[in-house]
Amino acid sequence: MTTNQNKADNETTAALLAVVRKLVDEVHPTSRQHLTISLDSSFDRELGLDSLTRLELLARVEKLFNVSLPERVLAAVATPRDLQNAIQTCGPGPAVTPVALQQPLPIDKKGVPHPHEAATLFQVLQHHAEHNSDRPHIRLYSDADEGEVITYGDLWQQASRLAAGLQSFGLAAGESVLIMLPTGRDYFISFAGVLLAGGVPVPVYPPGRLKQIEEHLQRHAAIAANSLTRIMITIPEAMTFARLMHQQVESLNKVATVAEMLTAGRDRTLHPPVLTTNSTAFLQYTSGSTGMPKGVVLSHGNLLANIRAMGRAIDISSEDVFVSWLPLYHDMGLIGAWLGSLYFACPLVIMPPLTFLARPLRWLTAISRFGGTLAAAPNFAYELCLHRIEDSELQNLDLSSWRCAFNGAEAVSPATIQKFTKRFAKCGFRAKAVMPVYGLAESSVGLAFPPLDRLPRFDRIKRSVLMTDGRAIKTTEADHTDGLELPGCGFPLPGHQIRVVGKDDRELPDRQEGSLQFKGPSATRGYFRNPEQTAALFHGDWLDSGDRGYISDGEIFITGRSKDIIIKAGRNIYPVELEEAVGAIAGVRKGNVAVFGSLDQETGTEQLVILAETRMRKPESREKMRVDINTVTADLVGTAPDHVVLAVPNTVLKTSSGKIRRKASKGLYERGLVGKPARAVWLQLLVFSLANVKPQIKRAGRGLTALAYAVYSWLLFCLAAPVVSLAIGVLPTINSRWQFIRACLKLFLTLTGTPLTVAGRENLPDRDTPCILAANHASYLDSMILPLALARTFGFIAKGELRDNIFLRYLLPRLGIEFVERFNKQKGIEDSLQLTAVAEQGRSLIFFPEGTFMRMPGLLPFRMGAFETAAKAGLPIVPVAIRGSRSILRADSWFPRRGAVRVIIGEPLETREILERTGGDLWQTTVELRNRTRSWILAHSGEPDLEHERSPLLSGEQS
Repeated sequence: MTTNQNKADNETTAALLAVVRKLVDEVHPTSRQHLTISLDSSFDRELGLDSLTRLELLARVEKLFNVSLPERVLAAVATPRDLQNAIQTCGPGPAVTPVALQQPLPIDKKGVPHPHEAATLFQVLQHHAEHNSDRPHIRLYSDADEGEVITYGDLWQQASRLAAGLQSFGLAAGESVLIMLPTGRDYFISFAGVLLAGGVPVPVYPPGRLKQIEEHLQRHAAIAANSLTRIMITIPEAMTFARLMHQQVESLNKVATVAEMLTAGRDRTLHPPVLTTNSTAFLQYTSGSTGMPKGVVLSHGNLLANIRAMGRAIDISSEDVFVSWLPLYHDMGLIGAWLGSLYFACPLVIMPPLTFLARPLRWLTAISRFGGTLAAAPNFAYELCLHRIEDSELQNLDLSSWRCAFNGAEAVSPATIQKFTKRFAKCGFRAKAVMPVYGLAESSVGLAFPPLDRLPRFDRIKRSVLMTDGRAIKTTEADHTDGLELPGCGFPLPGHQIRVVGKDDRELPDRQEGSLQFKGPSATRGYFRNPEQTAALFHGDWLDSGDRGYISDGEIFITGRSKDIIIKAGRNIYPVELEEAVGAIAGVRKGNVAVFGSLDQETGTEQLVILAETRMRKPESREKMRVDINTVTADLVGTAPDHVVLAVPNTVLKTSSGKIRRKASKGLYERGLVGKPARAVWLQLLVFSLANVKPQIKRAGRGLTALAYAVYSWLLFCLAAPVVSLAIGVLPTINSRWQFIRACLKLFLTLTGTPLTVAGRENLPDRDTPCILAANHASYLDSMILPLALARTFGFIAKGELRDNIFLRYLLPRLGIEFVERFNKQKGIEDSLQLTAVAEQGRSLIFFPEGTFMRMPGLLPFRMGAFETAAKAGLPIVPVAIRGSRSILRADSWFPRRGAVRVIIGEPLETREILERTGGDLWQTTVELRNRTRSWILAHSGEPDLEHERSPLLSGEQS
């Protein structure tokens, strides 16, 4: 080797190490100042660089050395020496792929019908194989060409063969198959094949680096054991180590590659399984845990309900194109991207996660090339696009086709949304495409979506009030020191419900933070072979999301998590097992380790922080301890910690029973108080303890106040009810009875501190002009509020079930209230004719066209009775919107809360004019009255549209 060559190599080494040193100093500004970095320093264990930080390193190296590193480098390099070798062997050139310059490629967007009648994923696959066999289903992304295409016929044919192979190895219906494969043809064939064989797929993430396959398989052994896995399908490189799992997993009988399975299935007949909508479709294991893995049980019915609900929310069709890099072992990538595309027959353009992580430009380029309309990613991916794509690379991007840009799976940063929208607007990206969404594996994947074609909604609230009092009080931009901005994540999917409750499981009023609970057809029935966690998940019919948030105008705002799970780059990390592992390291005080997540305000991503106590003082001993902690963390959860903080004894805060107070320790860290000599640890503990006293007192006081208010309100009602009933029985006229009731109602609202404001009272017709009044129905209080708000006598329409009460059957008719049967069709027709006769006699009537109400905010579908009556009698319809009553007293609850009510009265719709325009067609007139009335009420009620919901009336529930 020449002297010049040695000099060049030395310069390359020095330049490379300088880049590494600079990045380490940026990521760990204080903890690694004394660390010597060499070519053999481990990125994970010694330098503490996680996968996202290594991506940044690769980007800087490409720019510095003018090279284009293939994505396999990300998975292979473990030290600077590995990276130096990659630099020397790869070709020169910029990191921009030539694909960005190509013309958009055509995709078959011919509309096809969806398998509406399918009850299982087996039937979905079968439907498309029979009706759309030649239709492209999946396109595997390639820089160089159009990419490999998998049609529905291809998928069915090869999956059937693999399924036959599984059955030849003795797989019985309902038995689990572990799938550890990267994104590609083999994965799709395997997953579909397990379904066709009647098995239960258990997808787990494949090894990121082949050097760590053994460690990787050890982590997955717990999942295999819990799921009672019979067969494992994996890559050839993992076969040697995978066979070792036989010793750890008693149920595991066979480990094979896809090629072996296909060979075994050759010339064999597939025996279709007997599946129902309640059969388990697959087990979704939360990533990152090895101690007690939790496998979410999802049935075919759960998945199809979720896919259909998400499809309705975004108006998906076979003409859409989904572009994804999301991992297929994660619910967002598996269900949201692939199975959703499979069901709706929209083409899926997909690339492996590493392909995106190595060059985020590829994701946006694929959207541009293939006319992508749908794409989803966690917040960190949008951040990567902001920081890893150069301005010069934007000129050939066309993102105008992108109509739904989902942002979920981790905390959504308003700053990221705003920066991304502004940066890529020049590429045709529309701000209205951004959709912060909310979901979780326990609800299949999706739970809440914002409305289509709406600008993102941000709620800026006072951070201090939320932290101490749990209330979401709006603040202004000027209040930047105490402002917290949160994105609205939309409304529950069709058929699903979300509520916010306090510690007593009572539903909280709007803009009050609490625990989010949910229910719906997508909800799991529990965790596989984990009765304790399943019991903790359910609160009666409701499931605990583990998240905290509040509801405003029916929309969900997420504020944090109740449980201690840390989400880093889409992966769940469980503190307990990591604390135990770190506590076992020599020199660390066992039982005095706190693991928590701390939000990076700039990137919106969560940082993994390990706070560990030690008595060691020597720098070299402490540095060795950091390396050991990095090693244990990387081995256990697959990523290095962002910050390792070594502290003196008694720094980690605990409860009186000795449990780690992670939230309090996190506050200690974020305030920069760890290791501060000016304040003793006992004083820190005292300050934090005192700081918690006031909020606890306020919360306890608020709970007692709420209880006292509820008791007081009911006491007033119980005292007033006999007096009002007596007055109804003895006063001579309907008007006099209603005048007395209105006086009592006004006094009741005053005494309970419930302000009532009325707008549009001038829109009511003259007292001598009869009309039909139609109002939304949100609470039992509506029947008390409307008489006072209208200040005149109307006839109410009440549900026929009230006739069964002897007392009410006597009192209500004395108030001019008419009964309508809701469940007996013949009796309902008779009551409808009676109402028409009453209206034709010149009486004004009040209808609640929804017929009932629900606890969740929203306007249900309208029944036709009110509008048919108006059309037949030729009376005008007056729309009325009631706001605030639901929050005071919800359905299924008898616990009233403080609140304010607003009633808005709209201008009358002249029925006679509509009749003339329709040529006297009663049905057309009825439909137009219904539609126009509902549109007005929807616009003024401040609640979402639940037109898609199944009314409780249809399922026999009564309100």
